[in-house]
Amino acid sequence: MTILTFIAALISGFLASLGVGGGSVLIIWLTSFCGVDQLEAQGTNLIFFISIALMSVIIHRKNGLIEIKKLIPTILLGIVGAICGTFAAQWLGSIMLRKIFGGFIIIIGIRSLFSKKSEEE
Repeated sequence: MTILTFIAALISGFLASLGVGGGSVLIIWLTSFCGVDQLEAQGTNLIFFISIALMSVIIHRKNGLIEIKKLIPTILLGIVGAICGTFAAQWLGSIMLRKIFGGFIIIIGIRSLFSKKSEEE
């Protein structure tokens, strides 16, 4: 591992704790610069973020930013979605996943560029 890989992991963790898609940074880094297969990069990303998510949940809960009543249904539906997504990822294959992921990143980027600021900001 190079120092750049450690920097990419640090940036990914930081962005993930902010809730702004640190996984995108990590997946792009692993696939584009480390030569990791898309499926393997996504799996690595999921394992990487278990610890990040746990720490973020603890801190956000402490700050009163998590509604417990909404947590259980969200977790249960997230588990069902993860199971379905795992089967879909295996069925689609790495090449198609890479294209879908790239398209998703482009759409999100375009939407971010042209969206108006919300009143909360």
